[in-house]
Amino acid sequence: MKDELSDVVPCSSLAVDSILRVGTAGAIWGLCIGPYDARKMGLSGIPRAYFVAKSVGKFSFQCGLVAGVFTVTRCGIQRYRRRDDWVNGLVAGAVAGAAVAAGTRSRTHVLGMACLVSVCSAAADFSRTN
Repeated sequence: MKDELSDVVPCSSLAVDSILRVGTAGAIWGLCIGPYDARKMGLSGIPRAYFVAKSVGKFSFQCGLVAGVFTVTRCGIQRYRRRDDWVNGLVAGAVAGAAVAAGTRSRTHVLGMACLVSVCSAAADFSRTN
């Protein structure tokens, strides 16, 4: 059923859906890790609350960014190629990984993250389609 929906639903709608879902997961992760990091840094009171809120926003944005870039790229490639196989996930993973690591301004980090996300995405797509 999902394969049928991805042919009918616009890529932008799929991207918004994935941004909201994975961004929410990132926010939950920020709520879990933020207080731990704040305690390690010795923060309390208002600075601690500010740090936790900042962690929630940061993790939510990063996870939503990866999900959005991955979904739009995979959907666009799938519609262009007219195939639903592991190659779409491989390319979309490379683009999403590079987008995340672009903030580091390090070519080795960008290349490493692109390869890592690409391989994980291709493996997930390969296991799903076979």
